Amino acid sequence: MEKVLNWDKLKIAVDSLKARGKKIVFTNGCFDILHIGHIRYLKEAKKLGDMLIIGLNSDKSVAVIKPDRPVNRQDHRAEVLASLELVDYVTLFDEDTPYELIKLLKPDVLVKGGDWKTEDIVGSDIAKETYSLPYVKGISTTGLIEKIKRL
Repeated sequence: MEKVLNWDKLKIAVDSLKARGKKIVFTNGCFDILHIGHIRYLKEAKKLGDMLIIGLNSDKSVAVIKPDRPVNRQDHRAEVLASLELVDYVTLFDEDTPYELIKLLKPDVLVKGGDWKTEDIVGSDIAKETYSLPYVKGISTTGLIEKIKRL
């Protein structure tokens, strides 16, 4: 099964899953250098429904919000995420936020990391449920990059 889909193909897949009664969980992010914080977060997100979809910031989108990033190209980041058993689908978005993607897919559950307040999560006006999951303190991609630079 192909797990990295464009928006059109993903919409068809999501509509089919919803028609079969599946609960769709959506999250988004850069996932530039995958680390234990990401894995724990994705595991918790997956528990909130049947299917986990990741909206992945494109290289263009990452560059706008994180100077000198991404470290890994979008196709590499997408493939790494898609290789995780707990991830059902990955799609890219170029915009600063995934609002239009969330509006298209209408997920049942919207999830972000604990550094986000629930009311500030983009798309919370669309999803039936919105969660801010616990953030793993001391673990971040930026922190890892800084540590590597010091070596």
